[in-house]
Amino acid sequence: MRLCGRLHKRNNWLFTGSERGGRAAAIVYTLIESCRRVNVDPYVYLRDVLVRVATHPASRVDELTPDRWKMLFGPQSAA
Repeated sequence: MRLCGRLHKRNNWLFTGSERGGRAAAIVYTLIESCRRVNVDPYVYLRDVLVRVATHPASRVDELTPDRWKMLFGPQSAA
């Protein structure tokens, strides 16, 4: 049984140092939760996207969201 659920985690994001840091943390946390929602390993996703984003066309940035990434670039899509 877990004593510390999601409510405890929310308090960790209250102290980010600045408003800009809070926004950046919210974006990263949202991406991680989105990965979990579609059964994508957040580490694998972020590692691939951070390399890919430098050369990926801005007009197709929607392909880098976790659900689209899973279909297009995920580990099983290479098979």
